Amino acid sequence: MSELRCFISMSLDGFVAGPNQSAEEPLGVGGERLHEWIFALAVWRKEHGEKGGETNASTPVWERRNASLGAVVMGRNMFGGGPGPWGEDPWRGFWGEDPPFHVPVFVITHHARGPLEMQGGTTFFFVTDGIEAALEQAKEAAGEKDVSLGGGAKVIQQYLATGLLDELDLSVVPVFLGEGERLFENLGPAPPQLELVDVVDGPGATHLRYRPAH
Repeated sequence: MSELRCFISMSLDGFVAGPNQSAEEPLGVGGERLHEWIFALAVWRKEHGEKGGETNASTPVWERRNASLGAVVMGRNMFGGGPGPWGEDPWRGFWGEDPPFHVPVFVITHHARGPLEMQGGTTFFFVTDGIEAALEQAKEAAGEKDVSLGGGAKVIQQYLATGLLDELDLSVVPVFLGEGERLFENLGPAPPQLELVDVVDGPGATHLRYRPAH
């Protein structure tokens, strides 16, 4: 059965993006530091047409996260383009004409927009009727494969709070951002209970995998 899995890097003080996010700095000031452990991996570099890199304890973590994914769900903030209506020349994403997803991507937004077909098998669909509808459409598109939940933090919080998230794969990076988008907020009066199922200590990040506690 298809599951909803979230993979995200977080600072020691709980932020998944720095302050002042913009088109120039989509991860906010200092936010790219959360992903330096990924950029160093040979497997990541190969996926992006780059040479070099290293193989370390984080390599199988990255490979596991990318295995059996058939669709992606993300919020408007991760897709970008600012708040409000899309306008006459709508934003096409941070990733250029060949985004790295290569599967259908369902963007949760308040403003309707037709599908945006890109190169490499990525098509963005814009969902205006909530997180459950976005997940239902993503699971239908994914078939027997899983759905990856991207950011931003507010969308992840909504799926956590409603108990719809099947796996949280958290990479804790030894930096302090001080401010920005904090992950574990707005979870309601009865936050979900999670249990730790796996720990991997890699260079530059400790990977903690959680599933709902039963």
